[in-house]
Amino acid sequence: MFLLELGGVVLLLAVLARIAVRFGFTPIPLYLIAGLAFGSGGIAPLVTANRFIEAGAEIGLILLLFSLGLEYSARELVGALRSTVTVGVLDLGLNFLPGLLAGLILGWDLVASIFLGGITYISSSGVIARTLDDLGWMGNRETPLVLGVLVIEDLVMAGFLPFATVLLVGGGAAKVGLSIAIAVAIVAGVLVVAERFGPAISSAVFSHSDEALLLGLLGLVLLTAGGTEALNVSAAVGAFLAGIVISGPSADRARSLLVPLRAVFAAVFFVFFGFLVDPASIPDVLLPAAALAVIGGATKFATGWIGAARGGLGRRGRIRAGAALIARGEFSIVIAGIAVAEGAERDLGPLAATYVLLLAIAGPIAARIADRATSRSTASVR
Repeated sequence: MFLLELGGVVLLLAVLARIAVRFGFTPIPLYLIAGLAFGSGGIAPLVTANRFIEAGAEIGLILLLFSLGLEYSARELVGALRSTVTVGVLDLGLNFLPGLLAGLILGWDLVASIFLGGITYISSSGVIARTLDDLGWMGNRETPLVLGVLVIEDLVMAGFLPFATVLLVGGGAAKVGLSIAIAVAIVAGVLVVAERFGPAISSAVFSHSDEALLLGLLGLVLLTAGGTEALNVSAAVGAFLAGIVISGPSADRARSLLVPLRAVFAAVFFVFFGFLVDPASIPDVLLPAAALAVIGGATKFATGWIGAARGGLGRRGRIRAGAALIARGEFSIVIAGIAVAEGAERDLGPLAATYVLLLAIAGPIAARIADRATSRSTASVR
């Protein structure tokens, strides 16, 4: 039964991925729907494969964040932080507050509302990076701004996740402060190590054997993620920092070697989150989730528009920057998953799943509309 269940799930994911590619959008919403169908309360709950999928989901999360870290060097992170810090503060204010206020309006306690603020705040680096590549926007003038905002969001999450987790389990002010201090110290320490010793570490890990290099990278990222988790800092943050340390030929090879593994386990991660949500609870949160999605789309668009305007970009660049930032995805699910696992507000999981479903679809669609609109505008000028 284990092999039958697991094989059926993987085959279904392959079909869903093909559908997503065919219609030009991210498969994340389809994976979440599959999780809803196979989890508790779904149409065909799994019996024997759920434990494997749970373990695979944790590996998928780690690989997602490690791959994201590979895209940046310590110097690039610091440079992005300096150049886009004002836009990053604006981003935090415009997109965290709606979730926080929505939770309080719904009658949730402060901790659950803070988690909802985190869910509405952070954009999906994975979905956005894929959208930028699909539309050929990587060389556009607004793209460094978009990537800079994503970098700042990832750094904010490095402090937010331990902070919110301590609040969730009932930590006092001293414990919360200590958790944040440890997170900041770890991030700063890793950035220093990456800047000074990154090439040496990368050379030590590098091998002309794909097998040896892949095993070395996996060992490094799992140990780093486990080590940060032992210090009450998210394993996801540890994996992201491990990716920053790797540079040069090792990073180039790692990107290609990890693609198949990341694709499989990341899909499992989104399916597993769907397991945690009872489909019957979604109708009760559909209206607030839709309202939050509309507000979240508008505030992210405003973030990109204002940031691009401050950078001296024209109307077309502002439209593209705003549309690019709309999508939510993996990190919103990460935040919700932590809250759900710790027994937070009952409606948080379904609301987060619905919210991400809506914006993971709306984000790429808005970017494509913006691409066509700006292309027509350019053509008419010519």
